[in-house]
Amino acid sequence: MPSTVAKITELSVRSEVSFEDAIAAGIARASQTLRNVSGAWVKGQKVEVKDGNIVAYQVMLEITFVLD
Repeated sequence: MPSTVAKITELSVRSEVSFEDAIAAGIARASQTLRNVSGAWVKGQKVEVKDGNIVAYQVMLEITFVLD
């Protein structure tokens, strides 16, 4: 039975729209460079605040991809 080996890489992604937009952008960008992306874990979230208003959303993602 063949084994499967995966690697995890960490990304920091910023969006001025929402957390969901940041997650989608991170996965889309990782998929342009990495083959066999199989999952993502949102490791952390934070917001950037200016004058009492949220101006940006940031997520730390761990992207899992299966090695060839």
